[in-house]
Amino acid sequence: MWLGQHNGEQSQVDTAIKSDLDEMEKKLRFYLDKGRVTSSAEVKEEPVISAKPVVSLIKPLKKMSSFSGKFIAVDCSTRTLKRANNWGIYLMRAAYASVKERDVDWSYRERLCTVVGDAHTRSNFLTDIRIELESQMGLDLLQDKTSFSYYEHNDPRSNYLLLDGGGYFGGERKFRVALYEKCEKEGITLLAISKNSPSLHDEKGRDLIATTSILSPYDTWVFHPVREADKDQSLYGDISLVKLCKESPRVFRCDIMEYLTKSDVSELLAPLTVVAEDPRCLGYPVPLLLAHEFSKPSDAMLLSYHDQVESVLAEAGLLETLRREEFSCRFADELHGIKHAFEWEWWDGQF
Repeated sequence: MWLGQHNGEQSQVDTAIKSDLDEMEKKLRFYLDKGRVTSSAEVKEEPVISAKPVVSLIKPLKKMSSFSGKFIAVDCSTRTLKRANNWGIYLMRAAYASVKERDVDWSYRERLCTVVGDAHTRSNFLTDIRIELESQMGLDLLQDKTSFSYYEHNDPRSNYLLLDGGGYFGGERKFRVALYEKCEKEGITLLAISKNSPSLHDEKGRDLIATTSILSPYDTWVFHPVREADKDQSLYGDISLVKLCKESPRVFRCDIMEYLTKSDVSELLAPLTVVAEDPRCLGYPVPLLLAHEFSKPSDAMLLSYHDQVESVLAEAGLLETLRREEFSCRFADELHGIKHAFEWEWWDGQF
């Protein structure tokens, strides 16, 4: 079990949060005065990727007992503070977890985000904001030379940066190209690992991960490439599948950035086996689990932000009108015993 110490500052209404509260008041006042403006922007979903599992492309991963390099993972959570049918106010917390052997360091940043629109529009907008916050945190960590131990190893690629999601860069709902370019320049091993990969199908339209798992002759393995990088389609890494722990059935999509694919992919990914044996997430890299956990604000923190939001709206003379809209969409919450919107986790309709 990895243990860590949080080195971040206590959350407070700093300049950024004050700016977010001002923006919230401005957006909701405009909404109450003018109504909701329907967006005509088309939101493109991640394309379905079909591939036939090829046994010859499945290679064994050597199980490593130790690794002296460093893993840094970033993630961002979205929690609902208040919502109605046409708007929502959210707390975004981006966090990182740094794992070196058994030592863990972590920190986070919080922002408030107000979105006007239907649930689908809000969900897509928040996804874009979440990925932007993760990109910025990754870039800031790369600027901080103490985050990565540049001088502890001859090979800088002993430092790994792990992103949550697919290896898509540039544009809406994609990581920033600047993060990719910075990692390439600094020689950082940049990988994007997805918790869930519904877009990956085999040639018959079945789940590619499940089909490949049946065919693999190895306990730990990598199937590479499922699809090669195509920067014209914003895909900056080769798509692969990895199984990191013999005792776990879990297999994940792992996008390996294009500048890394000239090396031996099996050797490149083997260090991940060291951090994939935590019992809380057997088979999944524990730095990503820790970043996910550290991105979760406490209920007390959420309630504090909720009260700050209501105080600002009350002073602006907007609270009572907005509360009426809030109540009109909350009957299902009441049936489930939900008093505050943030008590929902990632349930459909929480936006």
